[in-house]
Amino acid sequence: MKILAVDVGTGTQDILLFDSHLDVENALQLVLPSATMILRRRIQRATQRRSAIVLYGQIMGGGPCAWAVEDHLKAGLTVYATPSAAQTLNDDLEAVEDMGVRVITESDVYRLPERVERIEMKDFDFGLLRRTLLSYEVSLDDLAAVAVAVFDHGAAPRGVSDRQFRFDYLDRRIRVENRLSAFAYPAQAVPPEMTRLQAVAEQAQMAGVPVVVMDTAPAAVLGALFDPQVSRWEHALVVNVGNFHTLAFRFGEGRRIEGVFEHHTGFLTSEKLDAYLTALAQGSLTHEEVFSDMGHGALVYYSNDTGELPPVAVTGPRRSLMRASTLRPHFATPFGDMMMSGCFGLLAAVADHLPNLREEILERLHAAPSGTAPWDTP
Repeated sequence: MKILAVDVGTGTQDILLFDSHLDVENALQLVLPSATMILRRRIQRATQRRSAIVLYGQIMGGGPCAWAVEDHLKAGLTVYATPSAAQTLNDDLEAVEDMGVRVITESDVYRLPERVERIEMKDFDFGLLRRTLLSYEVSLDDLAAVAVAVFDHGAAPRGVSDRQFRFDYLDRRIRVENRLSAFAYPAQAVPPEMTRLQAVAEQAQMAGVPVVVMDTAPAAVLGALFDPQVSRWEHALVVNVGNFHTLAFRFGEGRRIEGVFEHHTGFLTSEKLDAYLTALAQGSLTHEEVFSDMGHGALVYYSNDTGELPPVAVTGPRRSLMRASTLRPHFATPFGDMMMSGCFGLLAAVADHLPNLREEILERLHAAPSGTAPWDTP
């Protein structure tokens, strides 16, 4: 049984082809530029050529590609965008137009002059990945499922902070279902306000197999729990220091979520992150404290009755921010690979949401290494 798991971050997209016949360590892996980084380069080349561009497709992750659009406009060049693509820049299309972007209809894309460069917006390109792997004699025609993770602020109503909207969403999911896989959905069950997750679910269905989508940070934390040392901890504080966002969960008995904290990584220093994590562990961190510092927020659901700090584990591409931490964190490497933490979390989420695949996934994730060589599989 094979499952394609893709964790789409701001800097990279981390790709794992899980095969239940193999030890997880032998699964095929790729770390490639994220979609927003790829489009950033395309837009920058258009800027150098002083070409007008039109953005079409679907909402996707912003950051680097959105900054490239801003630079294109500052250079006095024209940017067109369809409504769905324009939401990558801002959910409020009036705000997009205020930037200087000309919002047009889907049919208008084909009426623009040929010299206007077409740039398709999407987080997940199954066709491109299938062609890439096929050139290495790896087929994706026999998949049992596809799982994709992206970060989604959600479509905040006008006048509502996207940071607050995002954190309210995290709070609702934890209160409804206190487990990390609550942040994953089968394609047909994605909440309507989670527009980026919906777009990715639609893109992944091109594979013609069941699809599960999930938020990136909970996926990474869920994956980190497979680290041999972390898996033995009854209480734990697990942090994902991503390129753009940092999220931490405090866990109690039975992996119950006791607290959560999320911030923009660029606003954090080692000292500040230590202070936030210590307060989260102690149960004293407040939402207002984090939100006023341009973070998303913090919530504590259960007090820390022991007063002791739980052990801390860290994952994520910018985990070096905690190298000098006074919390003496353990640098989690599930199945020997930190960069695949999100993909391992996606596999666990697929096991929760697709019951027919559950037993075979969990048997492999929890099994002792078999030593089976790749050439000994069908």
